[in-house]
Amino acid sequence: MRHDLKDPRGAETINIDMNKYLATIRIKGQTIRLALFADSQIHARLILEFQFGMNSVVASPSLITSESQEELMLDDVIKTIKPLKPLNPAQARLASLKKQKDNLNKTIGAERDRQRLFKTQQQNFKATH
Repeated sequence: MRHDLKDPRGAETINIDMNKYLATIRIKGQTIRLALFADSQIHARLILEFQFGMNSVVASPSLITSESQEELMLDDVIKTIKPLKPLNPAQARLASLKKQKDNLNKTIGAERDRQRLFKTQQQNFKATH
C-alpha cells in the first residue's frame, strides 16, 4: 500500500510503501488476530514485540493480499487494552502471599495424588505376588 505524506518542513511529498500484515498475538492468555502496516515481515514482528512483549507473537506476521479478511487493526487493539493499576506495597505483599498459598495448595494436592498412586501400585503388586 502506498502512502503519500507531506513533509512538515516543506511542500514536497514523501512516498512510503507499506504492506499490510496479519499476525496472531497473545495478550493475557487471549489470542487476537490483528493487522498492521510495516515495511517487511521482520519489521511487523518487531513492532508487535515492542508493543506487546517478546513472547506475545503466536504466529509470524503474514502478508495480506486481499481485503476480504476481517481483522482488528493494531491501533484499535492498543486503544482497547487498559493498563493495570500498580499495586501499593501492602497490596503487592498480599497478592504475593495469596499466589504462594495457591501454588502450595496445588503442590500439596499433587503430592497427595502421587502418594495415593504409589500406595495403590504397592497394593496391586502385593496382590499379584
